[in-house]
Amino acid sequence: MKYIALPAKVKHICLLVTFTLFAIACNAQAKPTIKDRFIKVEKMISMRDGVKLYTAIYIPRASAEKYAFLMERTPYSCNPYGENNYPSLLGPGSMFANENYIYVYQDVRGRYMSEGSFEEVTPSAALSKKATDESSDCFDTIEWLIKNIDNNNGNVGIYGISYPGFYATAALPNAHPALKAASPQAPVTDEFEGDDAYHRGAFFLMDNFSFMNNFDSPRSAPWTRYPNIFKQNNKNAYDFYLTLGPLSNANKIYFNNQSKIWNEYLAHDTKDDYWQQRNIRTSLKNIQPAILVVGGWYDAEDLFGALKTYEAIAQNSKGKNSKIVMGPWTHGSWTRRDWSKYGTINFGSNTSEYFQKIELNFFNYHLKQKGTFEQAKATIFETGTNQWKTYTQWPPKQAISYPFYLGLANKLLPKKQSGNKGFTSYISDPANPVPYMQTNKSDRNNEYMVADQSFASKRNDVISFETEILPANITFAGPVTADMYISTTTTDVDLIVKVIDVLPADATDINGNNIGGIQRLIRAEVLRGKFRDSYSNPSPFTPGQITHVKFQLNDIAHCFLNGHKIMVQIQSSWFPLVDRNPQKFMKIPNAIESDFSPAEIKVYHNSQYPSGVQFLLVK
Repeated sequence: MKYIALPAKVKHICLLVTFTLFAIACNAQAKPTIKDRFIKVEKMISMRDGVKLYTAIYIPRASAEKYAFLMERTPYSCNPYGENNYPSLLGPGSMFANENYIYVYQDVRGRYMSEGSFEEVTPSAALSKKATDESSDCFDTIEWLIKNIDNNNGNVGIYGISYPGFYATAALPNAHPALKAASPQAPVTDEFEGDDAYHRGAFFLMDNFSFMNNFDSPRSAPWTRYPNIFKQNNKNAYDFYLTLGPLSNANKIYFNNQSKIWNEYLAHDTKDDYWQQRNIRTSLKNIQPAILVVGGWYDAEDLFGALKTYEAIAQNSKGKNSKIVMGPWTHGSWTRRDWSKYGTINFGSNTSEYFQKIELNFFNYHLKQKGTFEQAKATIFETGTNQWKTYTQWPPKQAISYPFYLGLANKLLPKKQSGNKGFTSYISDPANPVPYMQTNKSDRNNEYMVADQSFASKRNDVISFETEILPANITFAGPVTADMYISTTTTDVDLIVKVIDVLPADATDINGNNIGGIQRLIRAEVLRGKFRDSYSNPSPFTPGQITHVKFQLNDIAHCFLNGHKIMVQIQSSWFPLVDRNPQKFMKIPNAIESDFSPAEIKVYHNSQYPSGVQFLLVK
């Protein structure tokens, strides 16, 4: 080997680089890992009926203080299993990386490494010595932890997103005295009226077909991964589900009775005892722990759950410490390191980081008495202006009813249309349903929550009404109510109502591209018409008879800006997001192809039948 003499200056630079690299390497090696900081213990904790639930417990190695418990209960696995295997992150998010809690993860009964039988959104049972439900399982787990894990301070917190969000909610009725703080985030809450299974009685086909293929595959032994029931090879969801045909074909061709929950969903197509027992809202009374409910305006799964969980707690636990945060998020995206953009929208700030600081302060204050937590009752991201707003209650106390009415020539008016005549009609054909998106991927595209609706407004089976150009900003905050007078030539029909922000000609997207004139969806919801008066006792339409149909869309917090227009669209299919209604009063899961037929729907807008949409205006 030959050696080359280097100038002194170069030697000096090389030495500096060498020492710098050495220092970086040392620092990287010195940074403690989760395994360095925590001892992992795996326990099978017995419930009151003798069923044992797998529980992974991560205990801080340092013992200078007593620690609070921070827990998540899940049907999605506490992986990695084995006391020598550690996850890359503990707690709700990266901001907890330097926080010492006793972190607890539990497989709920009947899932993965836990014993027992799994029940979909386990019905509530009276908290007793023998009856079990998710409230009792959480209670028994906390009782065991407090008594058997050394060096704890007697305080417990629980959190979870989506299904784990339901388990966080389920911990609240008759809560263990040690449970001091809970954060149900996008919680599954009422699966018939608004969450994953049905929306206002209409079955959410695409989501449940894909989800149950994996989630509800048969379980013969503990699994680290559940296999799919069938192979689903489709590039275009619209074509795939249209070719599938009636809902009854799904079991014949794909599920083959291997999904218990799929069968339950379709067997219970009204809000009978099955769904009523699973509506946890009725149990949310006199809640004692501090509550932080979290939801996203663009959550395609459980926007209803977040809003209605908070509503139930706020109404039935007066004066208690319950708060809500609603941001511009899809399902669980508030856990991302950065959420400053979505679709064609730039929010102008990292909204997930903003929330994660709130979440950290919430648990630290209530479980450790560390710092302060003076958050407003409602912390709400207002879309349109893309600003965080705070309110003393939700919906805002100062909000007032503000209707818009459908009018002639496709106008959306602040006053009722004069005269006693006027309607707009369209033909709804189940053989050619309205797509939920202009382009269809193989799975549901959650950007439909803000997608341009121009493609729909061009169809003959969609009717649109819009205001004049707005001369000033107008802000709505709270639920949106569709108040319609319709007739149909058949005995059943779906009604989909959309609220849309029509952008001005000079609007641009996050990349500076012109998107002027797009019809950006703000909120949309479906009602299966036979449930217009009761979710438990459906009733047919009388063909040709004008019928009052009124239902509530999920809340919004949106400012329609000066220069924009407000549009309302109405249609009777939203496919394959929602299953096709044969437009015949019947048990739809049993429908065959010959049951499907077109319907002419008339939407009336005159002084006698003033169809419209009611907002809550915030001045």
